[in-house]
Amino acid sequence: MQTLDTPAGSFILRRYPLRKQETLRAWDAADEYLLAHLGNEISGRILIINDGFGALSCALARYGPTRQSDSYLADWSARENLKANGLDESGVDFIGSLDEPQGAYDLVLIRVTKTLALLEHELIRLRPHLKPESRVIGCGMSKQIHTSTLQLFERIIGPTTTSLAHKKARLIFAAVGADLEIPASSYPVCYPLEGTDFQLINHANVFSRDQLDIGTRLLLAHIPASDGYRDIIDLGCGNGVVGLMAAQQNPAATLHFVDESAMAVASAQATFAGSGLANPARFSQGDALSGFPPASADLILCNPPFHQGSVVGDEIAWRMFNQARRVLRTGGELRIIGNRHLNYHVKLKRLYCNVRQVAADRKFVVLKSFKAG
Repeated sequence: MQTLDTPAGSFILRRYPLRKQETLRAWDAADEYLLAHLGNEISGRILIINDGFGALSCALARYGPTRQSDSYLADWSARENLKANGLDESGVDFIGSLDEPQGAYDLVLIRVTKTLALLEHELIRLRPHLKPESRVIGCGMSKQIHTSTLQLFERIIGPTTTSLAHKKARLIFAAVGADLEIPASSYPVCYPLEGTDFQLINHANVFSRDQLDIGTRLLLAHIPASDGYRDIIDLGCGNGVVGLMAAQQNPAATLHFVDESAMAVASAQATFAGSGLANPARFSQGDALSGFPPASADLILCNPPFHQGSVVGDEIAWRMFNQARRVLRTGGELRIIGNRHLNYHVKLKRLYCNVRQVAADRKFVVLKSFKAG
């Protein structure tokens, strides 16, 4: 466990899900910079947006902030870290990314997202909840803050300035521009799935917002069909296109869509609702397959992410592969798409029998693995 020292005190913080011999911190220099800037001169209603593992929520818990996040893992981390530091979880108002904030806020703290589309959507949603004297402060690592980032704050919130860099982190200060016209968000967006009558619905934080990525295209061309499939899981479902096509090819199967992003689950639900398919379908936000009972699925389809926030690695994929093995019935199949250089077949062979390549192109490979009896 590692300790974050702030003007409000010291806090023990951990990243969730927990890993053995964790070397990564549950905060970064941008969190430290922002909290040092705020000091103890804080008052009024506070809104915190995109707080990764709860560093800001813990440090400011005594002020009763509202916390808004799209991530199940981020909220889980924040709740656990609040409890670990003896802080009253009920003192922080947790709201989801699809929830509308209530009332006006005096201080808004927003972690800059990697995706400009999400940041734009968040700023547009925020704008009606600001007073002329409200303070809006963004924070992030310098590599995440570009001219286009500042232009978004300037266009949607008002006059914007930035701090000097400190430990490769920067702050953004936006004053509320009374004369600015509040633009409408373009999300969710809808676009047709090529070669079908289906429409895909995407909220702002969903990958491939306006067209299919090439990896998903390859996986869609190799969705299996079997009369024996009773339960099929679209793991890390995004907008639900993989599960949608699996449902079309397996009309007797129940589909399960799961993602850690609330916007992804909502996108998948809207996509499936408009498809006209009659399969039973269930939708859940959670930590991969942790909420599924053992031996409850026949086929799991997955395009595993290889990053969590700005951290790149295969830990999430490895966790998904392990959970899939627990959830599959004997003889059940895990079918994935991945970048060639990630060498997923090496890890899969440690867990599954009969790992085979289904298809490949210059960049991606589709692999199938089966759970032994």
